[in-house]
Amino acid sequence: IWPAAELQTATRDHVDEVQWQALITELLESPAWGERWARRWLDLARYADTNGYEKDRDRSIWPYRDWVINAYNSGMPFDQFTIEQLAGDMLPDATAQQRVATGFHRNTMLNEEGGIDPLEFRFHAMTDRVATTGTTWLGLTLGCAQCHTHKYDPISQRDYYSFMALLNNADEPTLRLHSDSTAGRNLQNREQAAALIARLSEYWPASADTDSSDRKQPVRAMQTAFSEWLKSEHASASRWVDLKPTNARSTLPILEVEEDGAVFASGDTAKRDDYWISLPGVPWAMTALQLEALPDDRLPNGGPGSTYYEGTLGDFFLNEFSVASSEGRHPITIATESYAKDRYGQPSSAQFTIDGDVQTGWSVHERQGNRHTAIYRFTKPVPPNTPVEIHMVFGRHFASSLGHFRFTATASTTQPVARARTRRTNELLLKSPEVLSVKERQELLTAFLLEAPELKTQQDQIRDLKRPVAVPTTLVMQERRPRHSRITRRHHRGEYLQPKERVEPMTPEVLPPLPDGDTADRLALAR
Repeated sequence: IWPAAELQTATRDHVDEVQWQALITELLESPAWGERWARRWLDLARYADTNGYEKDRDRSIWPYRDWVINAYNSGMPFDQFTIEQLAGDMLPDATAQQRVATGFHRNTMLNEEGGIDPLEFRFHAMTDRVATTGTTWLGLTLGCAQCHTHKYDPISQRDYYSFMALLNNADEPTLRLHSDSTAGRNLQNREQAAALIARLSEYWPASADTDSSDRKQPVRAMQTAFSEWLKSEHASASRWVDLKPTNARSTLPILEVEEDGAVFASGDTAKRDDYWISLPGVPWAMTALQLEALPDDRLPNGGPGSTYYEGTLGDFFLNEFSVASSEGRHPITIATESYAKDRYGQPSSAQFTIDGDVQTGWSVHERQGNRHTAIYRFTKPVPPNTPVEIHMVFGRHFASSLGHFRFTATASTTQPVARARTRRTNELLLKSPEVLSVKERQELLTAFLLEAPELKTQQDQIRDLKRPVAVPTTLVMQERRPRHSRITRRHHRGEYLQPKERVEPMTPEVLPPLPDGDTADRLALAR
């Protein structure tokens, strides 16, 4: 950026030491310093703002690019520069920026074509990461050993896959980068939503045949509708009891039962995933099960699904749902909220999860980030103290599993209907209207106004205000817990479909080993 003619004359013979040091300082302090040298590093990191392959859609990973520029401009030591990019997420109390740094290995290409096997292309991403790490930090062409051992190459094929095992235990989430400004906007929006909720009754419409001078008519009409709603909903209200699974397993994703009984799915997903959830028996005859699909910030777009494909981030597609026990399979019917459309314009409803057709199912497209429920009623109650096993099938031409969910059960003999209501609302509806306190009655009035079709415009405004403000995101690595470690195998001829014996994580024999006592993982490798 300094004029070439001036640089030619600005030598130690013609410029005094103070001017020379000022010139160097000015050059080093220029933001262009980091931008210029980051370009060299980003080439090594195979940086790209799109996914590659046939669809080549945009990806948001520019925060990693900025991290590299800032690292150069701040004079970050090279050991720190290395460790944070290879294993920043594994550092104690890792900061958001240390996690952003792990975007180095998220620059691999991502194939979103419908006909691919996601696990095959994950394998290709891993071979890219091994080769890139070898080139960038070791100056070695490790990729030569992917297919077989070469006679005069110090890196054997087994070394190659042992090195891969050091990198192979990470999941690949999207990190949301919150800031004080977005937190302030979210707070402001929530306050506006609360204010609108407090004034909902003012928007109740007047009847077409109402005398315009009768200003109390809309209020009377609203109170009448509320009283009818209260009576009807109380009559059909059901008491739901949480069921904490005794076991949760799947064909591929990692299912973990959380303290509150909800199940969280993480790790890899495929174009078809099967979940089996074992639920304990209850001391009464079970007449219905409720499946709650729960939003979660750990999932794409807030969940409740784990889909990471095109415009369906955070969605899921439940094809089939069945319940069985030691007595055999239990026939079920369903009561669902409402019919909707999936991303292809096809009808979507939990009703389709019991039709025996894996081409149909339940999606929450364009309603991500919210809680959704489906109620499965047994045609014949499940006997007391009878454990049941749930089988759920998820699948499309892309991975579409459910990420966070919970089961509750009831003994109610009424016909419960799935509603998007809070647990508090359901508890209050169990009470007779005559015994409700003024405060409880006001709570239920608010719940009524939030679902009354007469106020759909205001309800849509409230939902929009409650939706979190969009924040920048970036692609990062996240190490799995030790008990969920992936198994790495040597692949004959380097082919995905020919896995052979298991290999343990370690550095190639020609290089120094990891220090004694260190866990063999990305962090040990980086250090």
